Amino acid sequence: LFPNKIDTEQQSLVLVKRLLAISVSCITYMRGLFPESSYGTRYLDDLCLKILREDKSCLGSLQIVKWVQGCFDALERQYVSWFFFSVFTGTLTELYQFKFKYKETPQMDIISNQTNFVNGVCSQEDIKQASRLLIRKLYLLMQNLGPLPNDITLTMKLLYYSDVTPEDYQPPGFKEDDSSGDLFFDGEPVNLRVGSVSTGFHLMKVRVTTEKTRMEAVESSLIQKNGPTEISHQGLDCDEEEEEGSTKISCLNLAFSQEEVTGPKKKRKVSEPEKLLLEGRK
Repeated sequence: LFPNKIDTEQQSLVLVKRLLAISVSCITYMRGLFPESSYGTRYLDDLCLKILREDKSCLGSLQIVKWVQGCFDALERQYVSWFFFSVFTGTLTELYQFKFKYKETPQMDIISNQTNFVNGVCSQEDIKQASRLLIRKLYLLMQNLGPLPNDITLTMKLLYYSDVTPEDYQPPGFKEDDSSGDLFFDGEPVNLRVGSVSTGFHLMKVRVTTEKTRMEAVESSLIQKNGPTEISHQGLDCDEEEEEGSTKISCLNLAFSQEEVTGPKKKRKVSEPEKLLLEGRK
């Protein structure tokens, strides 16, 4: 599943791509979105993983694979900053957030003789342990979320680093987001930390936001301490560090529109695919 060594940027990119693919596969499998035939089986230690694959008999799985491959293209170019996977049941029900950061040259921590990225230390064992922990926590979370109804809509959105991404860039399977961008949870949302993996070249963080009533027995360690029960522009007009320190945010509007700003007249570039309606799931 993962490279044996993470000594180069290319090896790091392979790891991040596979972590993203495993995470999306876990979400779609554990939430019962596609039939068993849409998945292959892999093993990580004692954990049996179901990996989404191109299943020509299932349009939905083909579309999700295409969207993830589009995100891969943006990852390779180091354009994408956020990858959002949303589940709608009339209103926004579940939001899966993947945050990406890049660093051209890993920094060395002279004291520990290990590689640093952002605020984390990333030895080879640290990377492997963080990867395993992220996947296990995601599986644990999926097992404790309430069931989804049969008729749901899925969509994915990509948010880019505007200082490096060309205005005309769109990854395969995506288009410019021209929607109003307003998404609302019908009930009270809860923000859940799943985990993060830092390699020295890439940083990937995973969070999940869902309605409080859909949670059954999620480990308290997954729930963001002092986390907001009301969310505004989650991950769009605040940096990760600002999110960590936030204890109160004013409203329930999750806006993905290009009109969202981080400062005066500064727009964010956002892509979205065609929405996919899954009806009559068994």
